[in-house]
Amino acid sequence: MALNGGPEFKFSEAISFIVSCKTQTEIDFFWEKLSAGGDPAAQQCGWLKDKFGLSWQVTPEILPELLSDRGTAERVMDVMMKIEKARHR
Repeated sequence: MALNGGPEFKFSEAISFIVSCKTQTEIDFFWEKLSAGGDPAAQQCGWLKDKFGLSWQVTPEILPELLSDRGTAERVMDVMMKIEKARHR
């Protein structure tokens, strides 16, 4: 359930929803559905904006574990910041 606060309350990156996925197939499914009609320039590093301007994070469920490990966190972030999903035409 969501409340529409009217035109004076705009969506921003301050709030986003997370979709935690087990497989790449799930990531691709949710990414395709949620990004349809959204801003292609706002689709990077597991983040996207949908057609309403709402931000989503579509990520593998293992991500929190990888980011909590001091040995892998920096490398994981370096790789993630460069990832862009292929844009479907």
